[in-house]
Amino acid sequence: MDQDNNSEDESVGPSEDDAHPRFPLGLSDSEAVEVLWQMRAQRRQDNPDLPDTVTQLCTPEGSMVYLVGTAHFSDSSKKDVATTIRAVQPDVVVVELCQYRVSMLKMDEKTLLKEAKDINLEKVQQAIKQNGVMSGLMQILLLKVSAHITEQLGMAPGGEFREAFKEAGKVPFCKFHLGDRPIPVTFKRAIAALSLWQKARLAWGLCFLSDPISKEDVEKCKQKDLLEQTMSEMIGEFPALHRTIVAERDIYLTHTLRQAARCVEAPPNAQKVPAVVVGVVGMGHVPGIEKNWDKELNIHEIMSVAPPSRFGWVLRTVLKGAVLGALGYACYRAGGGVGRALLALPAVQSLLENLRRPPA
Repeated sequence: MDQDNNSEDESVGPSEDDAHPRFPLGLSDSEAVEVLWQMRAQRRQDNPDLPDTVTQLCTPEGSMVYLVGTAHFSDSSKKDVATTIRAVQPDVVVVELCQYRVSMLKMDEKTLLKEAKDINLEKVQQAIKQNGVMSGLMQILLLKVSAHITEQLGMAPGGEFREAFKEAGKVPFCKFHLGDRPIPVTFKRAIAALSLWQKARLAWGLCFLSDPISKEDVEKCKQKDLLEQTMSEMIGEFPALHRTIVAERDIYLTHTLRQAARCVEAPPNAQKVPAVVVGVVGMGHVPGIEKNWDKELNIHEIMSVAPPSRFGWVLRTVLKGAVLGALGYACYRAGGGVGRALLALPAVQSLLENLRRPPA
């Protein structure tokens, strides 16, 4: 998602006097652009007093990246994001989301809270269709972890990303980038990295997650990402899973932040100048991004996905076979005529065709 904003309707500066700037009449488009550019430059603080959760990174060209480490279930993180964007007036805001999770930017808190708690059959089917059987089921189990925390805290995740989206829209010329690796790639690589026994153990742990979250844990959210901490504890026994879900995404986020920090063109003569970027990521990713910042990165390696395994095809066949057996029994109970009518249905014919199809 890439949002350009060349107008100004609300105050983003430190004072209320800037809320509704007045422009001289008769300005051309290029002159108006230059005025807005200069206005943002005046609002941009040279030595901003930023929260402790902000890490500053610099590129060889002189671009500055202000990396805000957040907890996904914390009001404090939302305030840190807003404070940082208002202070530095960035050219680009990058968030730890991909196109498959962008919907959380447009939903209100109440709707998100309901969605996070409501994991139904339709969501399971959609996840399987999008990611395959094993990756889809694992995605649902991980959503269950997030839903458990959501229910315990009474707070929907991603508030800091929605705050970043809102504040970026108030900054002239600010672009909004989705910086995370597509979630289907992450889940498929994670599943491929585990043995069958490891998959079973992980699924068991996720299925029976029910530990209550105390008020003390809620307070800890202000200093630590409870969701990432919970996930780290669960995947600690699986180094391969930690590599694909955390370390590889550190690399991808570093790459997208560096791309966003390329020099920008300043009016009126399109001169290249260093960019200012605000990155909003879970605090668990900050050390990895710092570690990778000056390294050469191989993005193609962490974007590759292995073809479906024989085991996945066997599992799909077993599931489809179970459905077919139930259908056959229903036909038997209903009688020959009804049975032939059911078997003639397009959906049933498609199921039979998929059942006969060998793995790729």
